[in-house]
Amino acid sequence: MTAARGPSLPSFTSRPIPGAPVPLVLTRSDLAGLVTPAAVVDAVEQAFADLAEGSASQAPLAVAAVDDAAHFLPMTAVSRRAGLAGSKLLADIPANRDRGLPAQRSVLVLADADDGAPVAVLDGGLPTRLRTAAASAVATRWLAPPSARVLGLVGAGGLALEHVSAVATVRPLEQVLFWTRSDATAATFVDGVGARHPEIKVTRVDSPAGAVEPADVVCTLTPSREPVVRGEWFHPGLHVNVVGAPPRPDHREVDGEAMARSRVVVDSVSTALGESGDALLAIADGAVDRSAFGLELGAVVAGLAPGRRHAEEITLFNSVGLGLLDVVIGRLLVDAARAAGRGLSVELSA
Repeated sequence: MTAARGPSLPSFTSRPIPGAPVPLVLTRSDLAGLVTPAAVVDAVEQAFADLAEGSASQAPLAVAAVDDAAHFLPMTAVSRRAGLAGSKLLADIPANRDRGLPAQRSVLVLADADDGAPVAVLDGGLPTRLRTAAASAVATRWLAPPSARVLGLVGAGGLALEHVSAVATVRPLEQVLFWTRSDATAATFVDGVGARHPEIKVTRVDSPAGAVEPADVVCTLTPSREPVVRGEWFHPGLHVNVVGAPPRPDHREVDGEAMARSRVVVDSVSTALGESGDALLAIADGAVDRSAFGLELGAVVAGLAPGRRHAEEITLFNSVGLGLLDVVIGRLLVDAARAAGRGLSVELSA
């Protein structure tokens, strides 16, 4: 069983140095509302295929840390199609939550792939949310049952609304079941879905199992150290996107049984086996071995490996995140910002 790839995207032509636009600095408010979820999902899908086919390159994920309190991860990639190279510096600082600050912050720097000229500097928060949700949507397009109508969300924070919008581009959602501990987070999420998708019924459930067992597609969106989702809840035909945990080997959202019961697809084999606690702790538990994490989503999108193979198969997409996806989304955002006259032009070489 295969899915149809979204519209093929054009290659962007790099601009020569004479007359090239001055680099843009784009704030979070500059980036709001510039691109549609469908455009982002299609760009991310193409990027996965480009990576598998060799027209894009992803640097290995590396962590710089003096101690465990703060991890800094430069996520670097180049896309021939987008005409850009880029690096997002991700700061993962869990103690920020106690300071009333985001646990993860990032900044994305983009450069021309041909001549290295600086193109833009962007706040990384929105690109991160967009690419995480879009990757889940691409995995859902290729791995979930075509009949999927019910989305279960474990976690209802900033990623949750983007996931509803992204997954709704690949499946005609009728209901969203969600679990969160926070009443305030729940209210914000319900209002957000109502504003964007009034046709979708939204129901808060009282346990993670309540978001998993009745659902066709599940997304885990928590920064958890201990499993919040258990494989014993999985039913035949389920598809799960495990995307919430930070890139730390000691954090996990699902248990070893979840991995053992599923056909697992990853965004990157090297990243999964280096930084995904969901993968590494399942291996340490003896639930699976390293070979369980050998299939990349790009191979599925490019037609090098099958997607969902039969109706009863349980599939699971485990993602830590790829810098390449930030780069291609950065292309969309920068072009849209220039067209809309947003951002601050700064001549960095002056």
